[in-house]
Amino acid sequence: MSLSVFNPGLSSQITQGNNIFQSEFWAKMKASFGWKPLLFNNNGKLLLVLVKAIIGKYSIAYIPHGPENQGNQYSGQQLKKIGSNLRQYLPKGCFLLRYDLPDGKFQIDPFVFNFTPELKKSLSDIQPPDTVILSLRGSEDEILKGMKSKTRYNIRLALKKGIVVTKSGIEGLDIWYRLYQETAARDKIAIHSKNYYQKVFELSSNKQESDKNPDIILFNAEYNNEVLAGIIVSIYGDRATYLYGASSGRHRNLMPAYALQWEALKYSKQKGCSEYDFFGIPPDENPEHPMSGLYRFKTGFGGNILHRPGCWDLPLKPAVYMVYRWAETARLFYYKKIRKR
Repeated sequence: MSLSVFNPGLSSQITQGNNIFQSEFWAKMKASFGWKPLLFNNNGKLLLVLVKAIIGKYSIAYIPHGPENQGNQYSGQQLKKIGSNLRQYLPKGCFLLRYDLPDGKFQIDPFVFNFTPELKKSLSDIQPPDTVILSLRGSEDEILKGMKSKTRYNIRLALKKGIVVTKSGIEGLDIWYRLYQETAARDKIAIHSKNYYQKVFELSSNKQESDKNPDIILFNAEYNNEVLAGIIVSIYGDRATYLYGASSGRHRNLMPAYALQWEALKYSKQKGCSEYDFFGIPPDENPEHPMSGLYRFKTGFGGNILHRPGCWDLPLKPAVYMVYRWAETARLFYYKKIRKR
């Protein structure tokens, strides 16, 4: 790994790929909400590291869906070497480097980790490690044929019953965010303030020549002029990613979510995308899992299930890290055991 500081805007000197979380756009996005982005040229590819102050002089560093690896797996020694190379660029009070490893083909060897005890599996993952990736390389008919029969039926039912899917940008955010708040209350999940999602649209619409910003599209499913559901999708390079979804409890029998995804898939294909990331499912088909319905919904569209390795921690100041890990334990207990009641 050969690192050098990257000057944003020199896009001709660096490859940014199709990973929205490893992009200048995401660096600007997170900089708007308290993170300090560090951009590196890693052998001609962008490496984004986000740093956030925690308390006093102490901070953490986080690599969202990175770094990429040329081989077919990570080893503990590789991650330690990357951390050693990065450490000189991090604040002196940085006590943790958290990797959010990007691809399911990278398998952590448990044997290696037995002899690198400094590396620890994070208590929770930041980006969802399990997802469905659907290829858009075939025709629309071929994509439909790859779906489960029930999914095809629900798409046709939604359209037959009068569900209309429209596209918009930031102008549709107010209605969508009210639905998102309803979704969060129903499913007992934490969401950002509206300003967060507004910033996503604002930054993406700033199309300067040196920028490689994604297209951000809001798809709404309407019935009799009432918005029943909406999803926010990014198009970056040849990958479309379903980032956020909201739905009403009304008229769910009309299957608006199926019509939404089908229109998003078709639009992404028209825009030149070769794959669509459904972005987050439970790890397996367990009917006891609280999000088992989400698993059935997203896998119904076909595609390949991808299990990313998730987040792994490299403590840079072990004593401070342990205190932070205890605090994270308490926070997770609150959100999973108390708030979910």
